Amino acid sequence: MSDYLLVKKVFDNRPVDQVITVKGWIKSLRQSKKFSFMVLNDGSTQKDLQIIVDGTLSNYEEVSKLLSGSSVEVEGLLVASQGKQPVEMQAKKVHIFCANTEDYPLQKKETSLEYLREVAHLRSRTNTFSAVFRLRHVLAQATHEFFSNENFYYLHTPIITSSDAEGAGEMFRVSTMNLDKPHRTDKGALDFSKDYFARETFLSVSGQLEAETFAVGMGRVYTFGPTFRSENSNTARHLSEFWMIEPEAAFFTLEDNATLATNYVKHMIKRAMEQCGDELEFLASRYSPDNLKTLEHVLNSPFETVTYTNAIEILQESAKSHKFDYPVSWGIDLQTEHERFLAEQYFKRPTIVTDYPKEIKSFYMKLNDDGKTVRAMDVLVPGIGELIGGSQREDNYDRLTKRMSDLKMDPTNYWWYLDLRKYGSVPHSGFGLGFERAMMYISGMTNIRDVIPFPRSPKNAEF
Repeated sequence: MSDYLLVKKVFDNRPVDQVITVKGWIKSLRQSKKFSFMVLNDGSTQKDLQIIVDGTLSNYEEVSKLLSGSSVEVEGLLVASQGKQPVEMQAKKVHIFCANTEDYPLQKKETSLEYLREVAHLRSRTNTFSAVFRLRHVLAQATHEFFSNENFYYLHTPIITSSDAEGAGEMFRVSTMNLDKPHRTDKGALDFSKDYFARETFLSVSGQLEAETFAVGMGRVYTFGPTFRSENSNTARHLSEFWMIEPEAAFFTLEDNATLATNYVKHMIKRAMEQCGDELEFLASRYSPDNLKTLEHVLNSPFETVTYTNAIEILQESAKSHKFDYPVSWGIDLQTEHERFLAEQYFKRPTIVTDYPKEIKSFYMKLNDDGKTVRAMDVLVPGIGELIGGSQREDNYDRLTKRMSDLKMDPTNYWWYLDLRKYGSVPHSGFGLGFERAMMYISGMTNIRDVIPFPRSPKNAEF
């Protein structure tokens, strides 16, 4: 590895009065005849390094004409700065890797987030997106750290599957069939027995069912991988491809599950504030002025718990003085406005809603003794509403098969899942967190397309 310092290390260690080498991309260059001010960043930190380039430099004329985005290597003396930054550099040599031309797409000082999505291959060079993706790295590392410390094992579940874990039917089909001449049965239907996997297969919407199989053998596991939904939604909160964290734990009740979710959310926020303070401050100053205050509130607050039935009663009573766009009645799926009202205005802190009607929840959730509700939970946070969804899983074979029958699901497609309820079945629970949803919440960004490197959404699969 060549001998040079990351800009982050320059600010962390401050080797003043030493000759060092840095490499990166020019953010700006202000020139005069006798010297120029170069601002350099290599993506390792939110801080930019100011470099003074003296006019006596052998290639000064060429260097002084460089445009933003040009890549260079600079050797020089690091000195204490009289300006806002603690240190600056006095260049002795400047090597040019690539001099940008006038058509560089990021030359404008102010560029919209919408435009940057069109040049997603370059947006990591902006202050905003280098901050977002350093934060993404820290939160990913914090995820592995948290679950490892809680004695969960990291499990890689299939990306290609033959089962619909959510029962939603919004899945991307995986096939090698010739689309011009697909195999068909005598009745004219597609004959998937002649396809690559000899059955109909899809991109996974969740690794939960597979994770359950390992939880009831290894105790505690978690997945952290890509998932896919073909839902035709173009909102600022939906993607066709995103990353999910899904822990599953044997012998966990719903209460244990809620405690795990609470501690995980707080751990992520804590790590973000410890390791990405500069990034969070920058993003807050640009996009969400109250974000740091909100994160501190969540970090330091106990989470409220309320049943779905009580939450509906609260919302119905509140509707007498507060206007909701969507009507409230027992049996509805809570809308974002309802979730945010509970977390932001009524309880004024993160809120866990439990025991939802079985009709609006998935088949695998454990039925309560009332026969009407299931042991489900949603974690609601101020600012966005639902952040985490989970449940205690149905561990009774007869109840699970009846629920599947009621929903007209074919149990033969889930024979292996049903086996878990026949052989050594135990109470177990888990939840799912969309990583990009957490990224939006902690970064303060308002569009999910701005927290994933290359967003996939309807009619958008560029790059």
